[in-house]
Amino acid sequence: MSVGLLRPYISGISVFQRVIDAVLICVTLWISHWLYGVNIADHNVVSAVLAVVIFYFIAEAKGLYVSWRTSGLVVETADLVIAWGMMVLVLVMFAFMSKTSADYSRLVVMTWFVITPTGMIMARVIVRLTLRALRRAGRNTRTLAVVGANVEGVRLIEKSRDAPWMGILPLGIYDDIVNESVPDEVRPYLKGAVADLIRNAHEGKFDYVYIALSMQDGHRIEKLVSALADTTVSVYVVPDMFVSDLLHARWTNFHGIPAIMVYETPFTGVDGWIKQLEDFFLGSLFLAIALVPMIVIGMAVKLTSPGPAIFKQRRYGLNGEVVDVWKFRTMSVCEDGVDVLQAKKSDPRITTLGKFLRKTSLDEFPQLINVLQGRMSLVGPRPHAVIHNEEYRKLIHGYMLRHKVKPGITGWAQVNGWRGETNTLDKMERRIEYDLEYIRNWSLWLDLKIIWLTVFRGFIGKNVY
Repeated sequence: MSVGLLRPYISGISVFQRVIDAVLICVTLWISHWLYGVNIADHNVVSAVLAVVIFYFIAEAKGLYVSWRTSGLVVETADLVIAWGMMVLVLVMFAFMSKTSADYSRLVVMTWFVITPTGMIMARVIVRLTLRALRRAGRNTRTLAVVGANVEGVRLIEKSRDAPWMGILPLGIYDDIVNESVPDEVRPYLKGAVADLIRNAHEGKFDYVYIALSMQDGHRIEKLVSALADTTVSVYVVPDMFVSDLLHARWTNFHGIPAIMVYETPFTGVDGWIKQLEDFFLGSLFLAIALVPMIVIGMAVKLTSPGPAIFKQRRYGLNGEVVDVWKFRTMSVCEDGVDVLQAKKSDPRITTLGKFLRKTSLDEFPQLINVLQGRMSLVGPRPHAVIHNEEYRKLIHGYMLRHKVKPGITGWAQVNGWRGETNTLDKMERRIEYDLEYIRNWSLWLDLKIIWLTVFRGFIGKNVY
């Protein structure tokens, strides 16, 4: 097998993966019937065909069949499980609406729903392991050139070398700077000027060209992109911090005019439905589990100090709208005005029971009701008092972007240790940094990870008073 033999057949590999998925959907349905001795009827065949069509539609929307040379198996697995889960919901809805659900064996259907994605994941693991073995051996490779004699260019070269499973061979860095100006760490990788890169690209020596120039060199980038348009290389631009807000932007159009969505909620389309289903099902489950402890805590709060058991405070929710967030009262006061002070160590306002509730986060349990009301999510940026929002939005760049999503009971900042008192601007900036990172990188897998980590990290914090 010669180097790059599979290049012309990359689309063929994608087609092969589609065929494997269709075969697995049908074969696992047959296995599920065989396991329980149930005969396959005509409506079962129709279900298999519908499952294939619906799964293809959702999988294409999730980008499940695009090249994953530079992406990981975890991301692909999460997308696959989400796509299959959505397909299951659609099939169940069809069966309910057509009043045919009684025609299906529940044991067979449940078995099918479970083993099919398992088989798909195993098939993908085998394909990945095979291609990785070929790439490590120097087969099925792609070549990479970098424009930009800087630290970012070196990082691209080194990362491609450190991940041979990607099958990307770095050929070097190209730039027009004089030799005396080349940083020491770049010198080993410098191969020539930009004119050399363009000539080699025309000769078909590169598959990928990554442009790692500063965005201040916009004219150079524009000229280079224009020159490479006359070649067959795939061109990527690596933005610097000047355009960091564009890193997770998406393309859209305004009546046919292309535009970039720089600031937008991640919960649009299918992802929005996934988030709502997550909040409804998991929120209902957690509320059912916490209901008895909540009754006990509410009675204890009422009996140990004067005042209401539930404390409501106005906070900013989705799109900056003010919502009432519920908590068990932990203080002798119910502050919700223009002068709300954060709780501090040995704060005299905190009751004896309240100290325990705050330390263990049990005071947050009533927010499960907020989740089912649609005011909050299980996972998201923690809501701050309105007066604190107005203070920090003037001091921290991008602060209000956290309100592009619903506030959460727990969040990425909390499980990473940024919970409790924020008595310095630096602490709040770090919390907001994690909140914005969550919004940019949201996935169902990340939400489940945060919920899992909350059990071990999120309930107790050293800065929680």
